[in-house]
Amino acid sequence: VQLVESGGGWVQPGGSLRLSCAASGFSFSRYGMSWYRQPPGKERELVAFIRSDGRSTKYADSVKGRFTISRDDVRNTVYLQMNSLKPEDTAVYYCMTSRGDWGQGTQVTVSS
Repeated sequence: VQLVESGGGWVQPGGSLRLSCAASGFSFSRYGMSWYRQPPGKERELVAFIRSDGRSTKYADSVKGRFTISRDDVRNTVYLQMNSLKPEDTAVYYCMTSRGDWGQGTQVTVSS
């Protein structure tokens, strides 16, 4: 199993980023996918979840209305569109399968 996140970087407050997580080594379409994040010095927290069929999503209250999770079962990729970014969104972002597999993470830094 391999999960490779990309799309992180530095952005000013109010800006946008789109994270991608490319999956391989398992039947991607059978599993729910999540994005987690770990801010500096804090615990890892759930950001968003999408069900295996893509018909149900859930979000942390802190990102509702700003972040959108989606998936492409042809490309075996899950995305996290992040808009109206705030400094408190600064964290390492990880994708996770409902099997319990984790990616290596991608850094997102929001600052002016």
